[in-house]
Amino acid sequence: MAPALPACSAPRRRRATEVGARLVGVTGSLETVGLGPSQAWPAREPDPVEARYLARAIALARRAAGRTSPTRRSARSWCARAHRRRGYHRRAGEPHAEVVALRQAGEAARGATLYVTLEPCAHWGRTPPCADALIQAGVRRVVACTLDPNPRVDGRGFARLAAAGVEVVLARGELRRRVRQLNAGYEKHVTTGLPYVTVKVAMSLDGKIATASGDARWISSEASRALVHRLRARHDAVMVGVGTVLADDPLLTARPGGRARARQPLRVVVDSTARTPLASRLVTSAGPTAPVLVATTPRAPAQRLERLRERGIEVRVLPQTADGRVDLGTLMAELGRRDVLDVLVEGGGTLAGSLVASGMADRLLVFVAPVILGGVTAPTPVGGAGVARIADAWRVARWSVRAVRGSGSPPDLLIEALFDEAVRRLERP
Repeated sequence: MAPALPACSAPRRRRATEVGARLVGVTGSLETVGLGPSQAWPAREPDPVEARYLARAIALARRAAGRTSPTRRSARSWCARAHRRRGYHRRAGEPHAEVVALRQAGEAARGATLYVTLEPCAHWGRTPPCADALIQAGVRRVVACTLDPNPRVDGRGFARLAAAGVEVVLARGELRRRVRQLNAGYEKHVTTGLPYVTVKVAMSLDGKIATASGDARWISSEASRALVHRLRARHDAVMVGVGTVLADDPLLTARPGGRARARQPLRVVVDSTARTPLASRLVTSAGPTAPVLVATTPRAPAQRLERLRERGIEVRVLPQTADGRVDLGTLMAELGRRDVLDVLVEGGGTLAGSLVASGMADRLLVFVAPVILGGVTAPTPVGGAGVARIADAWRVARWSVRAVRGSGSPPDLLIEALFDEAVRRLERP
């Protein structure tokens, strides 16, 4: 059972927050005081009570991972005397977390403090503006981890609340970074139209993803593979190259806890000449709840494409690069137009190499198993031409390492590495 939350006395008001609110409350708009939306809200470290409630909201928001695309993952927790209510955004098109929490709180929302992962929205989209609902409910105070990066919001939700006399507080520090990482796909999509790309690799201690003969089952532990299923469930699409399909015949569905999820990610095969076997597990398992997309080029035989379509596979013929491969930039733009926010790339080395070299990869997840495979011809995680000089190497901007719990002794290690643009989005003002 979760520990009881502390009593909710109103935290001290901070001068910086009062100034930000008063600027908007007097003028009625951000533009008339010469401030961009994200400039109008000075941030501060949350006090212990605020931090506790915000952390609860973040934990709730994690439940929505993989379900709310193309919208944000958000959650709210309340503090209203003895009344504590919480809610999170469960699926795209359903009520946002604020509305869920308001319905639970009822009259207790009047005069309450709302703790939110993201600034309440102020525009009509799939649902009405949440800021208006909070004002009508009589909420007294709103504490948020971060502003909504959507250009249609980005401070305007706070502006509407402040103009109605609601006190607003913007947090900074570790809680803000956690929320931005949780919503990394949403933020990249609303600002660029492209999905957030995570490249997942499982390799041996000496950097091999298979033996020289091609055997790759299994390098990583059962615990690491279970973690990958949870990762798939949190992504909108899982992508592989056709080489992986031919070598491993993967299913690529999300089966956390050994049970297939009702909502499966879109499975994408990058296949320039439509070599995906009709008898492969990907093709034979395709259906309305487990869709498969084959991205190919004009080089693919028309007869092969027709046979794939007959079996329920969606085929997209995309432009090709100079060497005859699928143009990955066009593919990512196509996925973005479909409101795919997060893509998990699982193989192989050629596809990973192309994404890293082109700058399309945002994050690397590298599972390192305590085994050594050797072999001059054994494949490595990042293929392609590579770089000619160390000075030209692709560098990550931040990384962390942890042991995979339950993976044995010694355990598998999981390295998470972020590239420059991904870190810049996390650390924006």
